[in-house]
Amino acid sequence: MTARLSPADREILGLALPALGALAIDPLLTLADTAFVATLGTVELAALGVDTAIFGFAFFAFNFLAYVVTPLVARALGQGRVEEARRWVGDALVLALTLGLLVSVALELAAPLLVDLMGATPDVADPAVAYLRIRALATPAVLVVTAGHGAFRGHKDTRTPLKVALGVNLLNLVLDPLMIFGLGWGLEGAAIATVIAQYLGAAWFIRLMVAREMASRPRGLIEALPSLLDLGRNGALLTMRTGLLLGSFTIAAAVATRLGPEEIAAHQLVAQVFLLTALLADSFAIAAQAMVGETAARGEMETLDALNRRLVGWGAVAGLILMLGVAVGRFGLGAITRDAVVADLAIGAGGVVALIEPVAAVLFVADGIFLGLLALGTMVVSTGLGAVVAVGLMLATPLGDTVNGIWSALAVMLVVRGAVFLIGYRRSAETALKS
Repeated sequence: MTARLSPADREILGLALPALGALAIDPLLTLADTAFVATLGTVELAALGVDTAIFGFAFFAFNFLAYVVTPLVARALGQGRVEEARRWVGDALVLALTLGLLVSVALELAAPLLVDLMGATPDVADPAVAYLRIRALATPAVLVVTAGHGAFRGHKDTRTPLKVALGVNLLNLVLDPLMIFGLGWGLEGAAIATVIAQYLGAAWFIRLMVAREMASRPRGLIEALPSLLDLGRNGALLTMRTGLLLGSFTIAAAVATRLGPEEIAAHQLVAQVFLLTALLADSFAIAAQAMVGETAARGEMETLDALNRRLVGWGAVAGLILMLGVAVGRFGLGAITRDAVVADLAIGAGGVVALIEPVAAVLFVADGIFLGLLALGTMVVSTGLGAVVAVGLMLATPLGDTVNGIWSALAVMLVVRGAVFLIGYRRSAETALKS
């Protein structure tokens, strides 16, 4: 089979497969982390759940440190501007440390308020605040690690981030029982273990980048300001797009909640399946960011078009695999819950998700292509229009009256986003080739 693959196919798989491993490691080992805390009791597990949600909201805005740095570095390297690539990495690290310190201080000061806003009961609030304040200390390290992922992906190296992610999470897995049970620190011990592991990961990335001369020396604020503003502008657009996407799924959950407890339970089960399957397509999207960024920098439209066709083709293959997997695997959702009504609703909605997997996978790969082109404005427009249509269907039509209908509305959102990408591709590609 390998002999039939083109060089581009082999490069796509060579980037995507390690990226898939890195994407899968965190959620899988987080489950183990949660299992340790669960043995402490319901209160501790509830506190961890509150803090996980807070960190999710706090950090989603900073994913651009990986997703914007990747195409910027790849583009510079594609044009032979090695020093520019080093400056992007160096400035990204400075920005990561600066933002990390600011967010860390904000979380320390606002911890009680944030926990209260999450609706934590008094018995849960105290351990949640204690855990949050310890974990907040790792924020600079988390953002440096995020920037490190972007830097190595820009160099078309997804194996190194996989090794670092594996090492960091395995260390956390070893430290958890030692500090939670061995030292008797409980939930706070879990937080300390995570902080230690994150700083080791940040130091590991910095050491590797220095050894490979991937980052320039830190520059003065005035000198670095133009590139920092460019990173911030692109980051704001990407954050806006992510916010619109998260908002759509949040409204979908709210609509399902309005229908009843069985409906929201079924919706959540199916949503977790959908998010898990998205990892496979996201791995091809990461490959697209680096390869498209580098190819666009060379200014060859024919080569760029050919690459994007291959990427979309792999997205379609991934989508078909996911469709079959979900179509069969959805029947296992009934074993997760003892409620027959929830099981039936989840199996039905899982069928809708199975049907939309090919469209979703291709669309996620397209996200990677447009990130590689740095066409972030088009991404915002596609997500915004898709979100408006989906929310309108859920709130103003009978689609919002069933779990199947809610997922059908989300499917329409994916189709609308894809249509915008089709319409905007040529202009986005030509703009990228000229820049």
